[in-house]
Amino acid sequence: MMELVKRQPSAFRIASAALKDDREMVLEAVKNNEEALLFASAALKDDREMVLEAVKQYGSALCYASDALKDDRGVVLEAVKQNGYNALEYASAALKDNREIVLEAVKQNGEALYHASAALKVDREIVLEAVKQYGCALYYASAALKDDREFMLGAVKQKGYALTYASVALKGDREIVLEAVKQDWRALKYASATLKDDHEIVLEAVKEDGYALMDASTALKGDREIVLEAVKQDGSALRFASAVLKNDREIVLKARGRQAD
Repeated sequence: MMELVKRQPSAFRIASAALKDDREMVLEAVKNNEEALLFASAALKDDREMVLEAVKQYGSALCYASDALKDDRGVVLEAVKQNGYNALEYASAALKDNREIVLEAVKQNGEALYHASAALKVDREIVLEAVKQYGCALYYASAALKDDREFMLGAVKQKGYALTYASVALKGDREIVLEAVKQDWRALKYASATLKDDHEIVLEAVKEDGYALMDASTALKGDREIVLEAVKQDGSALRFASAVLKNDREIVLKARGRQAD
């Protein structure tokens, strides 16, 4: 059976109860199969060395560990290093509130912030680390951080798209929005109406990608400098220009030139 498990790890599920309680057999199985711990005996699911080996290979295997080991700091730390999101999901409530563990989890997968305790969703360092890995992680942050100017400025410098989750007030903050579009032109979509009408901000966005013209104000879709810059980047952006500029010879030629590239 040992040779079969080595060649075909999934075969462990049909092993006898005695073999599922065989330490050597289970150890071999958990090294090669994410679900092997599921079929192990209750005693081996509570064996620290066994579970530690399993989660080092597959962090999500923490799901099958005993409750006691889901509350074991060392075991959970190894698990989140391998699979931040899934492992943190199965950690005990106490360890979801452990700063070191949650920080490791979000470094591995920013979306792991979802499983962190409410207290740690207010932790600036943890949330910023999560945003570095996954811009949309800001969705899970506290409302207070989404309205914290200093924090949001740092967040959009990491991932411009984080502006999506900023408070309404900060979507109207010129410095924050300018930094956001410099990092990711798509952030313009989430800026306030006033800032979609800001020449410098929109120009910065269309320099990154001409398609950003789509989210500019009506007035700036009729601004020759901005539209010319947009079609230089992407000829198809001409569709978002004002009717007047769609008939501007230089702009149309520039757009056609980009489309032909």
